[in-house]
Amino acid sequence: MAKVTGLGGVFYVVKDPEATRAWYRDVLGIDGEYGPQLAWSEETKSNPYSLISHFKDETYIKPGKGAFMINLRVDDLDGFIAQLNKKDVHVIDSVDEGYGKFAWLLDPDGVKIELWEQVAEELPS
Repeated sequence: MAKVTGLGGVFYVVKDPEATRAWYRDVLGIDGEYGPQLAWSEETKSNPYSLISHFKDETYIKPGKGAFMINLRVDDLDGFIAQLNKKDVHVIDSVDEGYGKFAWLLDPDGVKIELWEQVAEELPS
């Protein structure tokens, strides 16, 4: 049976794609040849990354529209928040839910980003 295996990418329209890509590189440390790329494993040979791609207009997105949030997994949320603070990036809120720690911020285009550190083996059902 065919199944979904992970995040392939997030695609959305922004006013200035280059500035948004620079923000993802400078603030979150995500960069790549075609935009921010997340490599999940050094050993991965097929499907090595998920892509966050920013577009100048709606051509690629049409006919879709609507709001969304990007969830990014991190290995050390407290350390990541400390790095954001050093860059004067405003963290909207953070919470420890027991199974995971979460924090939220906005990218330069107002897209909400959720940072998630999984801290328990079992996720709530």
